[in-house]
Amino acid sequence: MKDTTDTLAETNLDDFIVCPQCDAVYRLKRPDRGERAVCQRCHKVLIMPRKNAGLHIIAVALAVVFLIIGAAVFPFLTIDAAGNKNAVSILDAALAFTGGPLLALSLATAALIIFIPLFRVLLTLYVLVPIVLDRQPARHAISAFRISEAMRPWSMAEIFAIGCAVALVKITDLANVAFGPAFWMFGILVVLVIAQDSFMCRWSVWHSLEHPKKS
Repeated sequence: MKDTTDTLAETNLDDFIVCPQCDAVYRLKRPDRGERAVCQRCHKVLIMPRKNAGLHIIAVALAVVFLIIGAAVFPFLTIDAAGNKNAVSILDAALAFTGGPLLALSLATAALIIFIPLFRVLLTLYVLVPIVLDRQPARHAISAFRISEAMRPWSMAEIFAIGCAVALVKITDLANVAFGPAFWMFGILVVLVIAQDSFMCRWSVWHSLEHPKKS
């Protein structure tokens, strides 16, 4: 009888794939482009290779970088109440309470809606650009992609957008509200962030990082 340890040692883990949502294990069979490998238990998409997906993600990521910077700097809303008119940017709103015990809350808010999404996009570009150009992965690219994936639940730009929508319903009854350029930038930004996540096949990225092409 063969020892279990020896059996596991002889097993090639590259032949298997684990669902990140329900931990189901499958023998790996890479689908063709345009096809999808889906978990039979929870229906999570495991592999979804697409033609020129890397170029699309890079283009979207570059757009997201400019939109985040613009949305943070330009006026988000202009509020006119009782003759008092005030324009505020997202960065101003996030850092509104910079004194006292609320300083930590202000910094956390700014990080969740501006700095973490921006950092994730920069990490994505750092990882994907060499792969798309058929070059060797960048130095520490595996660690960079792992950090980017770990930060994904903390990138809350879309949560901020939902909160703004709820707040605007109440504010419009009290004052005249005009949308600034940052409002529209942020709306486009949320859509592009969702599109970027839907375009990315994470298995393909990990495979390219762990099995780089020989130059």
